[in-house]
Amino acid sequence: MLRLRRLGTVGDHLKDKFMTSGNPFKAALARSQQQIGLWLSMADPYLAEVSATAGFDWLLIDGEHGPNDLRSTLSALQVIAPYASAPVVRAVVGDVALIKQLLDIGAKNLLIPMVDTPEQARLIVSATRYPPLGIRGVGSAVARASLWTARTDYMAVADQEVCLLVQAETVTAMANLEAICAVDGVDGVFIGPADLAASMGHPTNPGHPEVLAAVERAIATIVASGKAAGTLTSDPALARHYLALGCTFVATGVDVLVYANAIRRLSADFKPSATPAPAGPGTAY
Repeated sequence: MLRLRRLGTVGDHLKDKFMTSGNPFKAALARSQQQIGLWLSMADPYLAEVSATAGFDWLLIDGEHGPNDLRSTLSALQVIAPYASAPVVRAVVGDVALIKQLLDIGAKNLLIPMVDTPEQARLIVSATRYPPLGIRGVGSAVARASLWTARTDYMAVADQEVCLLVQAETVTAMANLEAICAVDGVDGVFIGPADLAASMGHPTNPGHPEVLAAVERAIATIVASGKAAGTLTSDPALARHYLALGCTFVATGVDVLVYANAIRRLSADFKPSATPAPAGPGTAY
């Protein structure tokens, strides 16, 4: 009997979470409430759920560089759902049809890579909105996003629930950053340090002073625009520095690297000839 009551409690929590309109992660960014995250690159729902128990504000399901497809992304969304961490899905590309599929499977928070121009940003915004405000295809009746019509208000609130984050990670994007930030419907801009470093001619050194200076200038531009600024770094000191500069959403580690470094240290404790873990925390990837 106790077990039945416990299951009922969990069920009530999930019902309240999914039947209530809104997006707490989006609301937190709008309030400039800093959100600490973790990158999920292992593409394994079991480990995604383990990560969800750690208490991060958000978890990035990586579809660009992690080997995720639509179904594994769905599985990650499902296992994270009972926990407080907000799932953010990074698409492999800002494709209109793919964005439609990600929204239909229940992704509310999207991170779209390689956005270089305001024109690209406007198209992506349009892909997240139903007509007449956008071009998102209508299929909510068969979608997890509406709980298969159990959320009777879904079509009325769906546009407002989407939190759209775009990645500025090239020299071109830096030149267009103010214009990208000015696009209505873009909730935040994420600076991709590794790709930016490569674009600036420092592909093996995202910690190069020129790159770090460019990231700081970008953060200042985004914050001044009123949009949320974000980035990723595995260096705790650098993460705290970016938060102090006004970044609102910062990922402070990557699951696969956390595991790789920990397992190598464990092995090296017993086998000195084993592959050593990196001496420092690293920067982005």
